[in-house]
Amino acid sequence: MGRRPFGKRRFRHKRTYIRKNERIRAPEIRVIGPDGKMIGVMPPEKALKIAKEHFLDLVEVSASARPPVCRILDFGKYKYEQSKLKKNKDKSKSTKVKEVKFRVRIDVHDFETKLKRAEQFLMHDNKVKISLMFRGRENEYKNLGFDRVNQTIEGLKHVATADSSPRLIGRHVSVILTPLPKARRKPKFNLPHETGEPEDLEDEDADEFEDELEDEGEEGESSEGASEVEADED
Repeated sequence: MGRRPFGKRRFRHKRTYIRKNERIRAPEIRVIGPDGKMIGVMPPEKALKIAKEHFLDLVEVSASARPPVCRILDFGKYKYEQSKLKKNKDKSKSTKVKEVKFRVRIDVHDFETKLKRAEQFLMHDNKVKISLMFRGRENEYKNLGFDRVNQTIEGLKHVATADSSPRLIGRHVSVILTPLPKARRKPKFNLPHETGEPEDLEDEDADEFEDELEDEGEEGESSEGASEVEADED
């Protein structure tokens, strides 16, 4: 067999071993019983005898403690629960919250475009924050904003569910949508080949809201000008 090239090392994947039963070699261990209550400190042989009396395993759960902590439990069930916790943790890390911004006054085409983008995010396991900001005299008709957000929730119910009722914070109405289980998601605004995750268009939305703020500033300078603007929009 040839010699390894100089300077190259052989790397091995680090594996995590869980010591149990006869593999626990510490002279003394702190033992937790099947009911979750502390039994005390004793030699592992004595703890293993107790475990066998209950037809269970003695499992080391904290090797770094002094003395090591071991529990008497069903090892198969323990491994399953640990695996489930790890999967949930990995899933929570990968979940992102995307934001899609709406206006009170939005035409049908633009509204459906927003729904389409939100649907794409949800189809890729992202949560979506639906956000609507009031501008100018829209503050006097906040019920219209709530109606628009509720209309959005209804329009996406085939792929998501709302975490709570829409909330008003300052001049914004918002709600978080969580995707339904994959088997229950049925795209409505995207064809199957169009469900690729869209790019974030936050900069575009930010520009829109900056324009809104500028409009409000102009309205504040001239109430007559504001009336003309609203009349034009109507």
